[in-house]
Amino acid sequence: MVQLTRIYTKGGDKGSTSLGSGKRVKKHDLRVAAYGTVDEANAAIGVARLHTSGDLDAMLNRIQNDLFDLGADLCQPEDPTDYPPLRVVEAQVERLEQEIDRLNAELEPLKSFVLSGGTPAAAYLHLARTVARRAERDITALMDHESINPAALRYINRLSDLLFVMARHANDKGQADVLWVPGKNR
Repeated sequence: MVQLTRIYTKGGDKGSTSLGSGKRVKKHDLRVAAYGTVDEANAAIGVARLHTSGDLDAMLNRIQNDLFDLGADLCQPEDPTDYPPLRVVEAQVERLEQEIDRLNAELEPLKSFVLSGGTPAAAYLHLARTVARRAERDITALMDHESINPAALRYINRLSDLLFVMARHANDKGQADVLWVPGKNR
């Protein structure tokens, strides 16, 4: 279990930070950027949760915990010999897929792209989706240089899809979606 007794360590005052393995890297390291963006997605979901309740809120609560798992996975590049690292597992990805399918079954098919907006919950879920997509881009950039857990990439990819479906669901099951009208303002 994590126990924090000091919030500041001064260890990063010269532009570096420690990974889960203890290795020091620059704060702009691709790995740090990837798990930092995952943390931003988690924060955006926290804001969205101010406007959700019931089933959506329960799902978002689980996702926030999963995103900490994902951050822990990304910050641990090597498999240490003294203890197994926390890794995202395929069951977490499968749960997102099941939630996407269940929520999407209640929505009418789209006939246009959806603009961010509608209800406050939907707008914030769309914001969280875009941050999750940025996290995905950061993770794939990291993959070009280092090995990562393949389930980690699948998780963040499915998460952005789920956040999209949740946003539509929060928009009165798609009835309040704001649809793109190509060329409307020419």
